[in-house]
Amino acid sequence: MQIQLDPFMQVEALAVKLTQKEGELIQEKFEVKKLASFLKQASEDAKKLVNQEKSFACAEIESARAVVQRIGEALDEQDTTSEASKKQDVEELVEVVQEARRIKLMHQPSKVMDMEHELRALRTQIREKCIFSVKLQKELAMSKWAEENKSCLYLIDGSETLGAYLRIQPRSENAPQLSKCAIQWYRVSSDGSRNEAISGANKSIYAPEPFDVGRILQADIISNDQRVTVTTACPIDPAAGLGSYVDTLLRKSNTEFNVVISKVNGQDHPSHSVHAFHVGKMRMKLSRGWITKSREIYSSSMQLCGVRGDITNAAKAMFWQARKGLSFVLTFETERERNAAIILARKYALDCNVMLAGPDDRV
Repeated sequence: MQIQLDPFMQVEALAVKLTQKEGELIQEKFEVKKLASFLKQASEDAKKLVNQEKSFACAEIESARAVVQRIGEALDEQDTTSEASKKQDVEELVEVVQEARRIKLMHQPSKVMDMEHELRALRTQIREKCIFSVKLQKELAMSKWAEENKSCLYLIDGSETLGAYLRIQPRSENAPQLSKCAIQWYRVSSDGSRNEAISGANKSIYAPEPFDVGRILQADIISNDQRVTVTTACPIDPAAGLGSYVDTLLRKSNTEFNVVISKVNGQDHPSHSVHAFHVGKMRMKLSRGWITKSREIYSSSMQLCGVRGDITNAAKAMFWQARKGLSFVLTFETERERNAAIILARKYALDCNVMLAGPDDRV
């Protein structure tokens, strides 16, 4: 026996079903609008960061917008569409979502890569401009100094950079020979109010050391009771890359450098064999194999500075007084290692409440 449903119940069931369909379509419409908002934001980002992909991205985004608009219009006219057309709209919506995901995956990595390339290029340009600016400022200062000191009999030749060396040169044939003159180098205070004599720096050549960075250097040449004063055109610049190199060494508890002993207690050392110079947090040691030449903790009797005498490779040489009555002149393999060793030793000594400097230095 077949049961006949009440027409009212049939209408009510259809109404419930229609309400469910309307809810699903409203949710789909919300997702479509949300997707349209995302595509608009992606379009704006692509315009700013990826100029070369602008036309292609805009064309695809506009195409997606057109599809979204058509689906929105189809949803507005849902009462007049059939079940088949609704299914077709849902399939188009799925295609739009897939297309949007494809556009996102295609453009987002390129946005990041383009941004990184642009930032790297900007950093390179800024670095080059800074180097060029410093070079121009230095050349301008040297030109100004040369103009102001036309009548000076001598000049200081060489690069005003840590790791280089400076030499006093005569500018006139009438200038007295430097070998017959008394010479003294000075550090000029940052405000120019006083000069600090560099003990032992009494030759025509001087290699700046870390204490000289940021300071003007001055040399007095005395001949027949006449004094001629010359200065560097600009303060001594730090060596490029030395700071990062020292930071790397500071991560170790002990750093070893290869050195050659040039002098012991002021006398030339005949052997040119390579020794190991250890700079540690508590002490310094000079050794060759199992033989230890000196091993000393940081103390007030210890002295350390760039070499100030007239020796070969002055920019690579360092004076070290391990204790009273025992001193060495050590020559490093490079200027950078010499300056790094001085900075490291002074840093570790300062941690032990000891200030390492050269003879008679005011610290």
